[in-house]
Amino acid sequence: MSKTQVRNPFKNLKLDPEERELLRSVEAGEWKPVKNFAAQKKRFHAAARATLDKIRNINIRLTERDIHRLKSKAIEEGIPYQTLVASILHKYAA
Repeated sequence: MSKTQVRNPFKNLKLDPEERELLRSVEAGEWKPVKNFAAQKKRFHAAARATLDKIRNINIRLTERDIHRLKSKAIEEGIPYQTLVASILHKYAA
């Protein structure tokens, strides 16, 4: 390989069906630019930054019944129960 050739790191990448469909639609030109790109970029940048904020542990006392219900809801949602609790608290705090 000469110095001017760029190695493609994605050459052997395996895509799942959803990823293949996304790639197909992008290559077919089905995607359109976002209106107000700068504002949207700023909005998503702020959301990403908030997501990456430092996480601190807390201790909280809950009844066994509440914990059981939270765990059941988390199973329905397909997420860990601590993630569900954090999401509920975040939504309330926001």
